[in-house]
Amino acid sequence: MSLRPWAIAVTATVLLLSAGCSILPESDPATLYRLPSSDPARSSVAPTAMSGQKRLGIAAPEAGYLLSSNRIVVYPEHNVVNVYEGARWHEDTPELVQARLIDALQQSRLFASVGSDHMPSDLLLLSELRHFQSEYDNGRPKAVIQLDVQLVEASARTPIASQSFSATSQAADVEIPSVVNAFGRASDTLTEQLTTWLSDNAHAITESASP
Repeated sequence: MSLRPWAIAVTATVLLLSAGCSILPESDPATLYRLPSSDPARSSVAPTAMSGQKRLGIAAPEAGYLLSSNRIVVYPEHNVVNVYEGARWHEDTPELVQARLIDALQQSRLFASVGSDHMPSDLLLLSELRHFQSEYDNGRPKAVIQLDVQLVEASARTPIASQSFSATSQAADVEIPSVVNAFGRASDTLTEQLTTWLSDNAHAITESASP
């Protein structure tokens, strides 16, 4: 017994759907954003006695589920967590922060060299990214960043010093490019705090890391 044409079409559709195929058009690709570059001229930290002596490796920060992805996280209201639709960072957030820290500390000239934790180093900067989101305050978004860091001796992982840094920056408006710019400014502030802290503690860090 042969199937009628309409029956054949229905059967084919069922088979396609059961196989995981979709006849719906794909959604538009997300716009990818870089974290705006810091201005090297903003650095006011002078090289110290630590210069030329120690090599610093910087690991990508540990982070929770959402912050481990390339989604741009937003808190639109109290106790509500969301992500911006159609927008992504160009790489996962921990790698984004790692690259910013490496750039900033290379510019500071506090160390003989600065690179990722995959490079040979005397000191290692470990961290946990606690906040990296946009929060709405009176209808306007602001970038909020918190990074808890620990400086350790690279070979033995002996703790040397630890500190928590946080920074915020108000976006000019609710548009995503303005929010991205706010993340850039907040990142600049946070890396300046970190650089100043390392410079202020240069002597103690050098003594602790000496053999």
